[in-house]
Amino acid sequence: MTEETPFRHRSIWHMVLAPVVWSLHFASVYAITAIDCAKTGTLDTAQLAIAALTLIALVLIAVITWRSWRQWDYLGDYTYVHDKPTVKHRREFLGHAGFLLGVVSVIGVIFVAMPALFIGSCQ
Repeated sequence: MTEETPFRHRSIWHMVLAPVVWSLHFASVYAITAIDCAKTGTLDTAQLAIAALTLIALVLIAVITWRSWRQWDYLGDYTYVHDKPTVKHRREFLGHAGFLLGVVSVIGVIFVAMPALFIGSCQ
């Protein structure tokens, strides 16, 4: 008797979801900044919007990364090698790759949001 593999363990979308959130954050931050600078010439409203958007993106990526960590199941067998064509190895590989992409995405979101903290004007 075989169990049905959950969609999360078969789909590559769960692995790349954190970088998708990062890319949406990136595009939104630059769009918000451009629109605010064009309309008002200051970054007051944009800085608040970017801070809120960054917080939302970091929470989403943290949830995605946590779920990937659980799927990887590293603490179950302390292995990071997934080289066999089995359902378990495929599931753990997708979790491992999703976890690492989540970590990179957190770093990317922070680096995208940092200029909003340091830039005082649109000039």
